[in-house]
Amino acid sequence: MFRQTIADEGGYELGRRETVELRPNIWRIAPPKPSANVYLIRDTAKTVLIDSGTYDTFDYLAGEIGKIGLRPQDIDLVINTHEHYDHIGGNAHLHQTALIAAHSAAAAKIANLDEFVTHQKEHKQLGVDYTPQLWLSEGSQIITGAYRWQVIHTPGHTSGSICLYDPAAQIIFTGDTVVKGEYLTPMLESGSAGEFITSLEKLLSLKIALMYPGHGEESTAPEKDMQWAIEAARHRLREMNESQPTGGKRRIQVRADTQS
Repeated sequence: MFRQTIADEGGYELGRRETVELRPNIWRIAPPKPSANVYLIRDTAKTVLIDSGTYDTFDYLAGEIGKIGLRPQDIDLVINTHEHYDHIGGNAHLHQTALIAAHSAAAAKIANLDEFVTHQKEHKQLGVDYTPQLWLSEGSQIITGAYRWQVIHTPGHTSGSICLYDPAAQIIFTGDTVVKGEYLTPMLESGSAGEFITSLEKLLSLKIALMYPGHGEESTAPEKDMQWAIEAARHRLREMNESQPTGGKRRIQVRADTQS
């Protein structure tokens, strides 16, 4: 009934690859796999990137930014939707000229090189600076000019996941919280299916006409996609609960060296 999340070891199914102007002054850039989508907002007060892709695909990203008539150093602000390597790698190329922002739960893991969650080392992204300078929280507001983006904390995919929502334009950037079509984003390290369901139920209370996800194409039926993802997550929880042995609990153990 439910098609699970990842198409292959290389990442999500991504759909079209070309850079697209989704609406005036908002572009979707899709660098090569395994990078996530990068969104560029060229607003009246600030030029913003939503996520920055992987470290190794930055040259492609810079080239696509150039086609729009900008240089990487023209970016004022980078907002990471969460802490995974495929969304934060370009931070290292931009942190000297742009302000980097992320939710505090994501920023803490990025700043402390939490490889268990970020997977930076696995993808050869250690030894450079990805650290956000601006730590965001639920209710933070980022005014880029004509747009006023509300930060909505949406834990589930990770504990530091956020969405960016403009209620006037009824646009939302969802990162990996929810993507178009029959997708259930994986609850990886620090993620939670229970929190995922609660986060999507919160999003369903909003008026959203267009959803721009971290992978794949935009959705003009975000309510349908969110409802599907909630049911898929509930299905996953039922399967996990049924397979969990009575009295059994999985733990991560850290033992101190007791040798003197």
